[in-house]
Amino acid sequence: MQVPFLDLTAQHRQVKDEILTLWREVLDTGGFIGGTHVSALEQEFAAACNAKHGIAVSSGTDALMLIFEALGLRPGDEVIVPVNTFIATSEAVSKAGGKVVFVDILPDTYNMDPAAVEAAITPRTVGIVPVHLYGQMADMDAMTAIAKRHGLWVVEDAAQAHLAEFKGRKAGSMGVAAGFSFYPGKNMGACGDAGAVVTNDSDLAERVAKLRDHGSVKKYHHDFEGYNGHCDALQAAALRVKLSRLPDWNEARRQVAAKYIDRLADTECIILPKVPEHCLPVWHLFVIQVEKRNGVQECLTKNGIGTGLHYPVPLHLQKAYEHFGLDRGTFPVTEAYTAKLLSLPMFPEMTDNQIDYVCKHLRLATAG
Repeated sequence: MQVPFLDLTAQHRQVKDEILTLWREVLDTGGFIGGTHVSALEQEFAAACNAKHGIAVSSGTDALMLIFEALGLRPGDEVIVPVNTFIATSEAVSKAGGKVVFVDILPDTYNMDPAAVEAAITPRTVGIVPVHLYGQMADMDAMTAIAKRHGLWVVEDAAQAHLAEFKGRKAGSMGVAAGFSFYPGKNMGACGDAGAVVTNDSDLAERVAKLRDHGSVKKYHHDFEGYNGHCDALQAAALRVKLSRLPDWNEARRQVAAKYIDRLADTECIILPKVPEHCLPVWHLFVIQVEKRNGVQECLTKNGIGTGLHYPVPLHLQKAYEHFGLDRGTFPVTEAYTAKLLSLPMFPEMTDNQIDYVCKHLRLATAG
C-alpha cells in the first residue's frame, strides 16, 4: 500500500467542477486582479475568523510582512518569535525592518513558551508573534496578558491554523492582526499561492490594503511606497469554494488525529501530540516524537508511507541566522525536540485502512 503524506488530488476531485465553473467566469470577464471574488473572499474569510476586516494578499509571508510594515516597525525594534517555526515568521519581521528575538517552546504543545517570552522582553521590544503551530493555537491568554503588561502588540501567525480555536475564540480574532497562508498544502490551500490578513483594526486594515497595492486605494494615486502583493481572482475563486468545505475538512482531520491517538496510545516509545482542554486544533500536521527518528522515517518510506519533518533545523542554527551568534544549546527544548519529531500522513480523506497501515508499520519501525 502507498500512503502519501498529503493527497491534494483527493481534495480537488470534490471541488474541481465548482472551481472550473468560477474560473471560466473569470476568464470570460477578464477580471484577473481584484474584483468580485477577491472582495467576497476577504469578507467571507474574515467572518469565518470572527474578524471585521480581511485583506487577501499574495502569500502568507507577505501577509505577515505587510502587517509588520503597517504597524510601523523601525530599525532596532525587537519582535519576539518562537525558534521552532518556518522561516517565514522571522523573515517577515526582518524584511519589514524589525529585529528578530527568538525564544524557546513548551515541551508539550511545541508552541511558544510564555515564560521565555516574558524573559526576552527589553526596552526595545514592540511585539510578540505567537505561531499556532501544526494547527493548534498558542496560549493566547498568556500572550495577550504579557503584551498588555508591557504595552506590546500581538500578531498571530495563523498560517497553519485556519478556524482553530482557543477557549471558543477563532485564530485571527485575538491579536491586533493575523497572517494566514493559503499555500496549496494548507488546510485551505490555493491552486498556487495566496494569503490573507485579518484584523479588527480599521486603520490597520486600510494601511495593509494600501501597502498591498503600491500604497494606493485609487489607481495611480499613491500615499506612500508599497508592494505588489495582490491575490489574483483565480485563486480567490478557488479559495471561496474551499472555504465552504473547510469546517467539514477540519472535522475530518480531527477524526484522523483521534484514530492515530487511539491506535498508538499504548506505545511507550512514541510521544503523541498533546491537546489542552481549551484548544480545538485543526491538525494541519500530526507530529510525533520518536527515538532514532531517521531510521524510523526510512522504514516508513520503504513501506510506501510518506512523512515530513517540521522542522528539522531550528531557526537559530540556520545559516541565514548565523550572524545572531546563537550556538547549539541556546534553546534546549527546541533542539531536543527537532531531533525526534516526525510528521505522519494527515489529510481529510485518509481511510481507516491507510491509518491502520501507517500505525502498523510505525509500531514495527519503533520496536526495532
